[in-house]
Amino acid sequence: MLGAMALEFHLVKTDSGCAARLGTLILPRGEVATPTFMPVGTQGAVKAVSPEQVAQAGAQILLANAYHLHLRPGEEIVAARGGLHQFMNWPHPIITDSGGYQVFSLPTRQVSEEGVRFRFEKAGQPVMLTPEKAMAIQEALGADIVMAFDECVAYPTEYGQARAAMERTVRWAERCKRAQTRDDQALFPIVQGSTFADLRRGCAEQLAALDLPGIAVGGLSVGEGADVMRDVLGYTVPYLPQHRPRYLMGVGLPEDILTAVEMGMDMMDCVIPTKHARTGVLFTRVGRLRVMNADYRKDGFPPDTHCDCYTCTNYTRAYLHHLFHAEEILGHTLASIHNIHFYMTLMAEIREAIAEDRFVSYKENFLEIYLRKGKKSRRVG
Repeated sequence: MLGAMALEFHLVKTDSGCAARLGTLILPRGEVATPTFMPVGTQGAVKAVSPEQVAQAGAQILLANAYHLHLRPGEEIVAARGGLHQFMNWPHPIITDSGGYQVFSLPTRQVSEEGVRFRFEKAGQPVMLTPEKAMAIQEALGADIVMAFDECVAYPTEYGQARAAMERTVRWAERCKRAQTRDDQALFPIVQGSTFADLRRGCAEQLAALDLPGIAVGGLSVGEGADVMRDVLGYTVPYLPQHRPRYLMGVGLPEDILTAVEMGMDMMDCVIPTKHARTGVLFTRVGRLRVMNADYRKDGFPPDTHCDCYTCTNYTRAYLHHLFHAEEILGHTLASIHNIHFYMTLMAEIREAIAEDRFVSYKENFLEIYLRKGKKSRRVG
């Protein structure tokens, strides 16, 4: 199997109280402990922070987007500079999304069996993206894990449309597998099927039969809500290969990550940590802190009194409050460093809880404090 040597996955254990799994991904540029959360560097950069700061915050692997990098600067430029790792100065593992979600979120597009035709939203030039083109772009970029081109439908959608998109996704995954030429990249297909149990099962079974190094679940976090997400995972995960890493795409709230892990997923990604940071929202043990609120104008405590990140070690809520109101870019950077560190700490604690066979109680205890209503993020203990 082409690309099989690019990835090893060792399943260490499964929690006795649920489907949460502890494992290790071994990739050409390093090992990744799972479950893992991947910060998003859509255009080859995690917004407002340097790659060094992302690594110092504890991230082991990043996600970039092939669609955006194809549009600018172009995969040829990236390849000429030694590939994406060297281009963005990130020597650790990278995964690239094929761009299927971004393409299918465009208002004007023409979908055919060949691929999708659309216009670049910035300059208006026509673009044709096919499974073969998506693979060629990702091979030129040089990520460690690459994603098959899929068709993602909106929520809600009619059964017929969801079935057609699911069947096309399977055919496109087969074309991506045939188009792959590099043996140092692991290809993951993407399970689609909207919220229909039979479609999700059918897609998962057909993609599992391709025997690729990993598998992803897409088409969630599109407005369906947490309960529907749990339901979809409930009737999808049982048909995913046990011995392959499982990647849930685009899920990023702490409570949703915990649910995904409990259901048996190994990898997650989302822009939420850095996107929220740029609006002055910090994640803390006792919920989200909106540092621009007037309550924090004179607050001398660190953003999160339970955190030892660079931001919380060196700066106060009052200073971050000032930076955001003064529209200083440093505020975005410090908030992003903290949020990435918070997520990486959460994942480390999740892994420890699974290792000690206590994930269910860990989740309950975490959420009891994190989701407590009406409690201000003041110092605790």
